[in-house]
Amino acid sequence: MSQTNFHVLIVDDDHRIRAMLARFLIDHGLRVSQAGDGREMFAICDSARIDVIVLDIMMPGEDGLSLCRRMRARSPVPIILLTAMSGDTDRIIGLEIGADDYVVKPFNPRELLARIRAVTRRLGAASTNAERPAAAVYEFGGWQLNASRRTLTSPAGALTDLTSGEFDLLLAFLEYPQRVLTRDQLLDLAHGRTSHHSYDRSIDVQISRLRRKIEVDPQDPVFIKTIRNEGYFFTAPVALLRDAAA
Repeated sequence: MSQTNFHVLIVDDDHRIRAMLARFLIDHGLRVSQAGDGREMFAICDSARIDVIVLDIMMPGEDGLSLCRRMRARSPVPIILLTAMSGDTDRIIGLEIGADDYVVKPFNPRELLARIRAVTRRLGAASTNAERPAAAVYEFGGWQLNASRRTLTSPAGALTDLTSGEFDLLLAFLEYPQRVLTRDQLLDLAHGRTSHHSYDRSIDVQISRLRRKIEVDPQDPVFIKTIRNEGYFFTAPVALLRDAAA
């Protein structure tokens, strides 16, 4: 799927910012819709396929963090937050509730475009199977991750919901098991880092979220171990299986 097919929704109460970003993204080949608040955001999502949401945190009424939480409860659509320069706490909370990335204000629109392209490249790879065989199914500890379908199945056979960021992070571990991966390496592998300003502690937040979904006891993890002053280590042996439906 070409990146020109991707549909971006910009959610910001400032119509000037929306219009400026929309013009820039359209000039670079993306489809764009705009919403000024949560009501408009959900109405657009109900009526059209949206591939990426760019969501401002600081909005009157229901803020972006609340809207992110509500959207994540109903859809895995990638969400990129727009946050204030001093908003470390907002960034951490946003990642904890399911945002996939963030851009700090003030920002160059090219940085936002790069973040959107990083997300859409991952989505495009999933739909075209350009980076790995369609039959790529990774098994670890009874869990199965299907790389082409982007699904995770528990040992009990139940599908486990993952955000786009969580899926890519787990896939990075499964492709490089039983070796220490630094935060920088995980940012590059899982998120296609495009700027040296990337907030590397975001990996800690996403790993915490991922542990809550795959570990029996997230406080005493079995699969994802922290290696002090180095990074993270995926302990389980990983088998590569064939997807019978492929």
